[in-house]
Amino acid sequence: MEIFDKEKLVGQVLRNCDISDASGAGLFSLCGLALRLRDLYKWENRLDPWVEKESGEILEWIGHKEEHWEELAGQDYITLSFNGCKIDPFDTDAVNEILVPEGLLYGAGYARGLKATFFLAEILEIRKAAGRDVFILGRELARDMLTLPALSQDESVFVRMESARMYFWDQVFYMKKSGAPFFRSALKKCGIDASDPESLRKNLDSLLERYQDAYIYHEVGEITDTDFGREPWREIIAAYPQTIVEFFARTVKDLLADLNGAGTLRHMIRKQDDIAVALYAAFFDGLARSMFPEFRIGVEKFLRNGDWREVETAVDSGYAMAKRNKDVIVRLCREGEKRRDKKWVEEKMQAYIDSRAWAEGSVSTET
Repeated sequence: MEIFDKEKLVGQVLRNCDISDASGAGLFSLCGLALRLRDLYKWENRLDPWVEKESGEILEWIGHKEEHWEELAGQDYITLSFNGCKIDPFDTDAVNEILVPEGLLYGAGYARGLKATFFLAEILEIRKAAGRDVFILGRELARDMLTLPALSQDESVFVRMESARMYFWDQVFYMKKSGAPFFRSALKKCGIDASDPESLRKNLDSLLERYQDAYIYHEVGEITDTDFGREPWREIIAAYPQTIVEFFARTVKDLLADLNGAGTLRHMIRKQDDIAVALYAAFFDGLARSMFPEFRIGVEKFLRNGDWREVETAVDSGYAMAKRNKDVIVRLCREGEKRRDKKWVEEKMQAYIDSRAWAEGSVSTET
């Protein structure tokens, strides 16, 4: 049998990462692409998340990256060839059957907009959460431009600590003013001086460790979610990539994962983890925040009076709202399938969101 050649495998995974980035770069706005490339640059150069290099140096690196992407344009993902085997790059079970005994873990799949994503990382620890295997991963040997803190494959959860560290810092760095009071509350409870950037940098890893369960139980919540079934979910994402339908469906599915009985917020309530709840509220933004304003209101009351029922009541309300909106998404998509008119679904979904009708979860399918 061929001797396991780690460097050869790393090169193959990196090749597929580059092919994915070459074909997927157009999915992002100019600003969105720049942020992702910024993280990729820091990973390639093994920089701490807060280190910012001169723009000229980064722009030169981006130029070389784009030239390389042009060379890869239109190429197919390569088969992984190692250990005497040839394996499809999306056959993660077959790859990991060989790699896990070597202390490595491989991930592959499709993210937002159906962009392919790949990574290869060293295993730090394997533990259990809600009966699922949780792989805590350390140094990443290969990755694409997506900074994903965690993901699930089949019934297992992978926590990518290098990416999670970058992702967490980005959440702090780009946090909106409305999240700052919750963040300061969390730091105060940890004994970290919110006014001292050096204190935050020095305590980043301990703060991330306190928040690690948020990433784990979001994935557990997705695995156990019975509200947005896997089949209708996959059909919707495959039929409406890069549209308002995918965007809204992903927002609702993420809420369901965090709000269901096995998900992130229920876990925080069971543990009475006030620091994690404050951090979650600090980072809670975008469309999800607009749909679920009760959450921050409930957390604000809780941080004043210490009554966990404030958070639990808000979570109950948000879960009911997310379930109603899941029904709206499925109903509109089914009606669109009958009509054979995807554009109708997109227009209906946009009008539904613009009208902020998610509070009632009621939509007409009339033309």
